[in-house]
Amino acid sequence: MKLRPTRLPAARSVLSPAIDLTWSHFGAVYRVTPWPEARLERRDGDAWIAVAAGEGILASGAVQLNATAWRRYLEFIPAAERSFLERFRFGRLATLLILARCPGLLADLDETPALAPFLAAHTDLRGSGDGRWDEVAAVHERGGVYAVLEWLGLPARRETFSILRNLADPDVPRRLLEPLRSLLWQPEAAGVLQRLPQLTDIQLAQYCNRLAA
Repeated sequence: MKLRPTRLPAARSVLSPAIDLTWSHFGAVYRVTPWPEARLERRDGDAWIAVAAGEGILASGAVQLNATAWRRYLEFIPAAERSFLERFRFGRLATLLILARCPGLLADLDETPALAPFLAAHTDLRGSGDGRWDEVAAVHERGGVYAVLEWLGLPARRETFSILRNLADPDVPRRLLEPLRSLLWQPEAAGVLQRLPQLTDIQLAQYCNRLAA
C-alpha cells in the first residue's frame, strides 16, 4: 500500500506584531514606535514623521495612555528597563524616551530615579530649544553621572544624590524641578532636605515655597 506523504501544518510565526503607544494632542495623532527605537512621531497624512518631545505632547500621552496600553508595550521591553519604567506614572513616557536615547544611563538612573525628570526637562532647565540627547550621552560617557548633574545645572555633590534618593516618589512634578534645583544650591536649604528621611511631593512643594521665600 502506498502511503500518502504527511502534510505538516504551516509553521506559524512566533513573532508578535509590533506594539506602539498612540494618543492624540490637539487633533494630531502621535505615537512612540516599538522598543528599542522608541521614536516619537506624528501622523502626517499616510506617513509618520519624527517630532521633538514637547511638554504638552508628553503630558497628553501621560493622561491618555492607560494601564492596558502600557502593559502591552512593556511586554516587549527588557526586564531591567521595564522594572525601571514601572516606577513612574505621569513621567513614564518621558522616561521611556530617555532610556531609548541614552541607554548607558540606566544603571545610574536606577540608583537615583528622581534624576530622570530633570533629564526629561533639560531643554527648559538649560534654555535650549530642542533635545540634546547625543550631548547627554557624550557627557555621561566622558564624566559619568556627576558630569550629568553639572550639565543639568545641579550641584555635582554626593548630597544632591542623597536628597534626590530621599524623594518618596521619583516622578517629581515638572513645576517643582526649577525650585528644587535652586534649593539644592543653597547650603542651609539643602541641609534641611538632606536630614529628612523621606520627602513627599506635598512636603517638597512646601519646602520649595518656604525656603525660597
